[in-house]
Amino acid sequence: MKKIVGYYTKTPLILRIAIGLVIGIALGLWLPEASFVTVFGEIFVGALKAVAPILVFVLVVASLASAGSGIGNRFKTVICLYIISTFLAAVVAVAGSYLFPVSIPLSMAAEQTPPQGLGEVFRGLLSNMVMNPVQALMSANYVGILTWSVILGLALRVGAGEKTKAVLTDISNAVSKTVGWVIQLAPFGILGLVFGSISEYGLEIFTDYGKILLLLVGCMLAVAFIVDPLIVAIVLKRNPYPLVFKCFKESGVTAFFTRSSAANIPVNMSLCEKLGLDREYYSVSIPLGATINMDGAAITITVMSLAAAFSQGISVNIFLAILLSFVATLGACGASGVAGGSLLLIPMACSLLGVGQDVAMQVVAVGFIIGVVQDSLETAINSSGDVIFCATAEFMEWKKIGKKLPF
Repeated sequence: MKKIVGYYTKTPLILRIAIGLVIGIALGLWLPEASFVTVFGEIFVGALKAVAPILVFVLVVASLASAGSGIGNRFKTVICLYIISTFLAAVVAVAGSYLFPVSIPLSMAAEQTPPQGLGEVFRGLLSNMVMNPVQALMSANYVGILTWSVILGLALRVGAGEKTKAVLTDISNAVSKTVGWVIQLAPFGILGLVFGSISEYGLEIFTDYGKILLLLVGCMLAVAFIVDPLIVAIVLKRNPYPLVFKCFKESGVTAFFTRSSAANIPVNMSLCEKLGLDREYYSVSIPLGATINMDGAAITITVMSLAAAFSQGISVNIFLAILLSFVATLGACGASGVAGGSLLLIPMACSLLGVGQDVAMQVVAVGFIIGVVQDSLETAINSSGDVIFCATAEFMEWKKIGKKLPF
């Protein structure tokens, strides 16, 4: 058994995931009745979601308690990169919607209740920030977890002794090790998740509402492989694609199938460690990115809202489209902790364009129909972008001191 485990762990993780992916597709197409296979996916995602809040809390507290100087500048840089990327994603979605205008048939209703405006979104965001820290951990409220862990970490940095800080570091190392064990189960988790999607939807999901799905996918891929790399190239003044492809391969693939930015936080932290980034820095910026770096969400809000307007024959001028990009950016950041947040913010954006609530909620329902692809790719773009810009901000500091970059 020890030899089998050793052989398994020595095989590259991405190869194991690819094998699990192929097996999951095959079983979903040929043995869709084998529903027990989905248990592997449920266990994997459940384990990641369970350990991620603890990981974020412990790492952020330990990192800030013992943080060195110069961390603040990197945080400013990465926050700017996150926001700029999200806004440009919305602009790309506007451009794509104008170049390839899509109208969709609207006949179904949606039961979810959306926010009524940005005020409600940010009211909820502020409420989450001051949630009881124990409740925040139990409900995986990452806004609250980040808020309280930052406060506690800064307090410990001022008032704790070196022995206390060493204990916190040991605890964070132990939690990180636990996460590493969970990530080793990724091939089985991906197998179960892929099987569940294929057995339930088959390949028909690629044909129903194909035009709107194709537009969403096209905009997301353009941002992932053109816009984001361009930002990295401008900042670092070198070929960005080795970093982009590595992040998409090791972070985006797992995020695509887990469909959860929160569940992918441990994966992203593991990737940051491989890239040689400062743990004190990425342990805060990665969970922060899962909160505010929402390229895919901004694209979804913008494309679906404009599709609703076009379907109703509403003309949207360029100034209103730019305003929509700002609204989509702010809304995407504010709704990051809400399940189905990008879809439930569509009615808010639609109201800006003069689209009625009933029509907007029908568009939300369309979003849930294509969500198996839309939400998967959206999460992949968001999660891989977290690592890309986290690394970019730190590599800027490396260049200043003459340290060689790993790509």
